[in-house]
Amino acid sequence: MGAAEPLVDEENGEKTTKIQEEEEEEEDRDVEKGFHGQHPPPPPPAATGGDNFHMSRMQRLSATNPLRLVMNAGTRVASPSPYHSPAPAPAPAPAPARHQRRSFLNPFRHRPSPAPAPVPVTVTAPEQYRPSPVSVPAPDQYQPSPAPSQTRSTPTITPQQPSVVTLNSRSYTNKFSLFLFMVHMIAAIGLVCFLVYKGIQGLLEAGEAQRKEKRLLKYFLPQVEAASLLSITLAFVWQKAMRMWPIFMVHFVLWGSFVLTLSAGILLICFQRPATDGVGVVFIMFAIGNGLYSCWVTPRIKFCTKVLTKSLEPVPKFGDLNRPTYLTLAAGFLWMSLWILAVIGAINFYFPPLIIMALVLSMAWVTEVMRNVVNLTVSRVIALYYLRGMQSSTQFCFQRALSVNLGSACLGSLFVPAIEALRIVARGLNLLEGEDEFMFCCAHCGLKIMDSIFKRGNGWAYVQIATYGKSFVKASQDTWELFQKREMESIVDSDMTSAICFLTGVCSGSICVIVVGAWTFSVYPNFTATLALLSAYVGYLLTRIAMALPHACVSSYYVCYAENPDNRLFDKTIQERINSIKTDRDCIVPTPRSVPSRFAR
Repeated sequence: MGAAEPLVDEENGEKTTKIQEEEEEEEDRDVEKGFHGQHPPPPPPAATGGDNFHMSRMQRLSATNPLRLVMNAGTRVASPSPYHSPAPAPAPAPAPARHQRRSFLNPFRHRPSPAPAPVPVTVTAPEQYRPSPVSVPAPDQYQPSPAPSQTRSTPTITPQQPSVVTLNSRSYTNKFSLFLFMVHMIAAIGLVCFLVYKGIQGLLEAGEAQRKEKRLLKYFLPQVEAASLLSITLAFVWQKAMRMWPIFMVHFVLWGSFVLTLSAGILLICFQRPATDGVGVVFIMFAIGNGLYSCWVTPRIKFCTKVLTKSLEPVPKFGDLNRPTYLTLAAGFLWMSLWILAVIGAINFYFPPLIIMALVLSMAWVTEVMRNVVNLTVSRVIALYYLRGMQSSTQFCFQRALSVNLGSACLGSLFVPAIEALRIVARGLNLLEGEDEFMFCCAHCGLKIMDSIFKRGNGWAYVQIATYGKSFVKASQDTWELFQKREMESIVDSDMTSAICFLTGVCSGSICVIVVGAWTFSVYPNFTATLALLSAYVGYLLTRIAMALPHACVSSYYVCYAENPDNRLFDKTIQERINSIKTDRDCIVPTPRSVPSRFAR
C-alpha cells in the first residue's frame, strides 16, 4: 500500500510509474488535507470498498468536503412523516467531469466544493405514530434530500387526552357557604358563652331572677338532658335494627310513627291544660297525615326493602364505619348541653323570645351539618367500594368531610330540607289536581320552578361531592343527568328512604314527648307543653344524625348504579323496577316535573 502503484494511461494503455511532478502535486494536495509525506489509506468498505481508516482523520476534513457532508448527514436522518408517503428521491448527481488517470476513485482528491446540502427538518410525531428506527444507508448509497421547494411542512397533531377525574381533590368546595357557616359558628359560640355567663350571674344574684333560674335548673334542665340521652340511645337502636332486620323496620317505622305520634298527642290532651291541648292537637293532626302516607306508599314497600337490604350489604366489611356517628353524636350532646344552658340564660337578657328562636335555628343548622358530615363520610366509603372495589379508610373520609367537603355540607343543609318540603307539596298538588285552571295555575307555575330546583339542588348530590369533590350545584346537576340517562327519574322520585329516616326521627321524638311529658307533669305541670316541644325537637335532631348511615348507603347504591349499571355488585332490582313502570305493571305517583298538556298554552 505504501509503494507507488502503476497507473493506466487512458490514451495508449501503457503502464508507467509516477513522475516527480505528480508526486509533488499529490504532496501539495495532501498538505492541504492535513497529510504530510504519505498517502492516506483507502476508505473503509462502507464508503469506497477499501480497507478501514482512522475516523480521527475524518475530523480534520473541511466542513465543505463532500465526504464530510455525507458522513455528517448519515449520522442524523430525519424521521419520515407518518401522515404521507415520502417524496421520491432524485437520481444521484453524476460525478464531476474531470480528467482522471486513476482506475479507482480517491475520496481525498481535491474536488470543487458543492453547495451545502439543506438541513433536514425533523418533525416530531406523537409517540403512538412514530415509525420504527430507520437504518442509515452507506455514504455511497446516500441520496441527497430534496430541495426545500419540494418539501411540505406537516403540523404536529397531538391527540386530546380525556379529562381525568380525580378521587382525591384537595380543593375546598362551596367556600362561600363554608365561610358563612364558620362566621355563624363563631357568633353562636360567642352568644352561647355570653348567655351562660348571664345565667351564672343571675344565679348568683339574689332576687326574682335567682328564683326563676333555680326553678329552671331543677325542673327544666334534667328533662332536656334526659331527652338527649334517650334520643341517642334510640338512634343506635333504630340503626342497628335497620341493619339487621330492614324488612321489619320499614313496616315498623311507617306504622310505629303513626301510633307513637297519636299516643303522644292523646297524652298531652289528657293533661287538660290549654298549652298541652294545643300541642296535643298538632301531634294528632300529624299522626293522621302520617297514617295516610303509610297507606299511600304501601305498594312501594317491597321495592324499598329490596334496595335497603342490598345497599346495607357492604356495611359489615367496614368495622369502623359507625365511628364518625359516635363522634358526631358525642359532639352533638355536648353542644346540646351548652345550648340548654344558653336558653336558660336568655331569660335574664333582653328579648328572650327572639334570642331563643335564633338559638333554635342555629341548632337546626348545626345538627343538619353534623348529619351531612356523616352522610358524606359513609357515601365516600360505600361509593368507592362500588366504583373502584376499594376499602377506604373511614378516618380519612371523615377528615375530608370535615375539611374539603364541609362547604357543600353547609350549603346542602340549608337548601335540601326546603327542597324536600317542596317535594311533599308537589306530591300533594299532584293528588289534588283538578280541572280548575284559575285555582291551579299558580301551582303549576311553582312546579316548573321546582323542576329547576331539583336539577340544581337535591339530596343525591352528596355521593358525587364525597367521591369526586364536586360542588353542591355541580354534583346535583351531574347526578340528575345520570338518572335521566338511565331513565331512573321515576325510581328516585318514589324512593322512600328519606321518608323512612325522617319518620324514625319522629318515632324518637314521640317517645321523648311521652317520657318527658309525663315526668314534667308530675313534678312541675307549667313546663309540660314547653318541654314536650323541646324534647320532640331534640329527639328528632339527634336521631337523624345516626340514621344518616342507612340513608347514605341507599343514596350511594342509586348513584353508583346510574354511573355503572353493569357492575357485578348490583343486581337486577332497579332495572326490573324500571321495566315494570314502563309496562304499567307498577303504578306510582311521581313528583310532577312539567305542566300538564291541558294547562299548557
